[in-house]
Amino acid sequence: MAGRFEATVVIDRPIEEVFAFLADGENDPKFSPRVREIAKTTDGPPGVGTVYASTVKDAGMTTKREFRLTEFDPPTRIRWAELSKNLVTAPEGGYDLTPDGSGTRLTVHNVLAGHGIGKLIAPLALRSARKGADDFARAIKAAVEAS
Repeated sequence: MAGRFEATVVIDRPIEEVFAFLADGENDPKFSPRVREIAKTTDGPPGVGTVYASTVKDAGMTTKREFRLTEFDPPTRIRWAELSKNLVTAPEGGYDLTPDGSGTRLTVHNVLAGHGIGKLIAPLALRSARKGADDFARAIKAAVEAS
């Protein structure tokens, strides 16, 4: 069974600046301490089809992850899908951005799904993700505003 978590935050930066920061997946370690390393593995600027490969540490386990951008609509929408086969994956996720005064309202979301024995772990991962979603959104805000 899959489940979704999301959070919304207002970032004190123009929408184009926020979009550019988030479109570069190599910025992920600046706001996600679970991402140990990440690199774009496809040529050209970020867009539909771009793939990022990462090493992530969750709950004491280090895993390799690959994500492909599935939608890329500057400056309002980015979607991705996880390609890797781990116990718990994010088959879909994304960012929605809208202008908010002189800043940007960002909503981030992910869907988590368990595979095999991961179906037993997924509800725990989802509960943890939902609990930490607002902190995660605030970490993105801080990273963008510091860049």
